[in-house]
Amino acid sequence: MDWNAELVNSAWWLLKAYLVTLVIFFISLFLLARSTVWGRQFWALTGGYFSPKRSWKPILGLCVILLLTLFAVRMDVLFSMWYNTMYTSLQNLDEATFWFAMWLFAILASIHVIRALIDFYIQQSFIIHWRKWLNEHLLSRWLDNQAYFRTQYLEKGIDNPDQRIQQDVTLFAESSLSLSMGVINAIVSTIAYTLILWGLSGPLALLGIEIPRGMVFMVFAYVLIATVFAIRIGRPLILLNFLNERFNADYRYALVRLREYAESIAFYAGEKVEGALLRSRFAQVIGNAWAIVRRSLQFLGFNFVVSQTAAVFPFIIQAQRFFSKQISLGDLVQTSQAFGRLQENLSFFRTAYDQFASYRATLDRLSGFTSAIEQAHRLPAPAIRADGTRLALENLSLSTPAGQVLLRDLSLEVAPGKPLLIRGPSGSGKTTLLRAIAGLWPYSEGAIVRPAHGTLFLSQKPYIPLGTLRDALYYPDSPGREAIDNPDPKGYRQSRAASDSSALKNLDGLLSAAHALNAPPASSATDETAVKALQDVQLGHLASRLDETADWGRILSLGEQQRLAFGRLLLAKPVAAFLDEATSAMDEGLEDAMYRLVRQQLPEMMLVSVGHRNTLFAHHPAHLVLAGKGSGKWEIHD
Repeated sequence: MDWNAELVNSAWWLLKAYLVTLVIFFISLFLLARSTVWGRQFWALTGGYFSPKRSWKPILGLCVILLLTLFAVRMDVLFSMWYNTMYTSLQNLDEATFWFAMWLFAILASIHVIRALIDFYIQQSFIIHWRKWLNEHLLSRWLDNQAYFRTQYLEKGIDNPDQRIQQDVTLFAESSLSLSMGVINAIVSTIAYTLILWGLSGPLALLGIEIPRGMVFMVFAYVLIATVFAIRIGRPLILLNFLNERFNADYRYALVRLREYAESIAFYAGEKVEGALLRSRFAQVIGNAWAIVRRSLQFLGFNFVVSQTAAVFPFIIQAQRFFSKQISLGDLVQTSQAFGRLQENLSFFRTAYDQFASYRATLDRLSGFTSAIEQAHRLPAPAIRADGTRLALENLSLSTPAGQVLLRDLSLEVAPGKPLLIRGPSGSGKTTLLRAIAGLWPYSEGAIVRPAHGTLFLSQKPYIPLGTLRDALYYPDSPGREAIDNPDPKGYRQSRAASDSSALKNLDGLLSAAHALNAPPASSATDETAVKALQDVQLGHLASRLDETADWGRILSLGEQQRLAFGRLLLAKPVAAFLDEATSAMDEGLEDAMYRLVRQQLPEMMLVSVGHRNTLFAHHPAHLVLAGKGSGKWEIHD
């Protein structure tokens, strides 16, 4: 074998194969995206990432990965030829050729290692950039138009959106690339090794009939039959993998709720109920896991039988030609390797069926997620318009998703400095009215006039974000807004350096250090403002802990959280504020103090409150009383 000529031929082969494969690859993607359900799902989910209008980099990256994949195929072919040369030299006791083969192996192995490392880096880089775009794309759509909230109004909601954004995106990106490159590798390798096996195989006598190049036809028939049976055995794995993702996510969500509502559950001594719920959900996980094991056992067992049978098949077929000295030992070994690789490549769709089943389940979950977002975006929204600093309702009617009337043709205007109290029986629509004013309630008619900017809503249970007490006090704004808009990776770099040098062996300590590095510094003016706000709402004892990172939603009592929300109100200085039973956890003295504080520091603010206590009457000269009971009636009292 002339290896100098073979290396030149390899370069030409790589160029021609690359151009042909590139054209076929993109044509196939186009046809799959137009003609198959999962192809349309794929393109709808991530087509924007590969759009040349956005950037050419993803397409160029894919082209480079495709080239490296074909390079790997050609390297396998060269190694197959090398085995022929090496074993033939052993059979012929040709020492010079043997040592030449050893040097040749060193060159081929070096090229192979370099190619593999480059391929690994480029593929991982491609996946990371793809994940980054997918995460931002889905996260933006999930947050836009408050879809994360409005999906609860859909007839069929979406389960475990957190998992779909975090875990399924990762699986989708990794599986898409590995499966697509696996298919290309299998097809191109099949062509290459078919040519090799065609040249090495001889006639095959079968039932008295001599078949020229019979080994080639045998391997194709063998794999085709095995693939049909494998697909029939493995088809249920698609549904089982989908259920596996769902049941695990449901179990994880139940565990998160146990931690989130730990205090309430402890007061109720609800451990038995929660334990029963957790065990029942875990039982679903285990039951589905056993179903996957049983089905996988059948699938893998069948694949093992097929693979082991194929291991000795080429030796049996070529043995007669070898012993009659029609072929050399190198030819026999190369035949075995070529047959094995051809069988392996043809079996790709059989052996990768379980991976494809998992991929289909992931794709279905992400497609269902995006479909729910689209439905949420299509839900109607209240007609809200801005007219200076006016706050008014014009013939506003509200109803439940089932069509029951909550409020009919309400018209009123809230004047600066004249707070309005909304009251009425439970279920009459008080909180729903605030949701409509906020633009959250889709089942409404009429018009809502409110300031375009400068509105703040305080709920009965304030939201306490993760982070420092200062972050919670300024939420949804932040004195470190520039750190949020322009994230500084220094914390990441510092934590990576620390982990590389083994400076911190405690991973929790490492993460805490990274978080501390990312925390934006506060100016002295900000400190004074924040401390004064805490003192005004009678939380001055927490002033020294402003920059302490903790789970403040658990540390602070509900009454303290509500006072912290009043601190937000004082710092935000909104044009209009809406308080939904925002003092329900305070005693009457604290409630009176908070409302007096607001009226003193923000006398011209338009204030709307929802509440039941008579003590609120003194702070609200106007009352909107909802009749409830499905009548939609209302009255305004001065």
